[in-house]
Amino acid sequence: MIKDVLITKLDVVDTPGGNVMHAMKRSDAGYIGFGEAYFSKIEKGAIKAWKRHKKMTLNLVVPIGKIRFILFDDRESSSAQFQEVIISKSNYCRLTVPAMVWVGFQGLSNDGSMLLNIANIEHNSSEVERLGIESITYDWSIS
Repeated sequence: MIKDVLITKLDVVDTPGGNVMHAMKRSDAGYIGFGEAYFSKIEKGAIKAWKRHKKMTLNLVVPIGKIRFILFDDRESSSAQFQEVIISKSNYCRLTVPAMVWVGFQGLSNDGSMLLNIANIEHNSSEVERLGIESITYDWSIS
């Protein structure tokens, strides 16, 4: 596990006509304020990598589909490490990613997937760092 990364199981409440899927409450671990929430769609096999925020904490939820997240922590170069988390209906949880951890993700669902990010601050392009997928060596093949 990467330091300060949280994986929080979330409740799905079965109701007639469609489920209620919890995402985040103010009292939850990982909640450190609200700046914005946004959705991102990702098609099967597509990879979006690499990005890290200097200040923003991400709270990632996948209400539709299945997404593989790869986190890379190089904050201490002598102990750089990867962490993989797959979120889907069968593993419904919230992934909290602290600032300064690289994030990449890959769509795994045939019908595409939807990602919700509940961020503690509003997006500001000056606090985001981006690298090309080839800049951090990782085997994205699916076994």
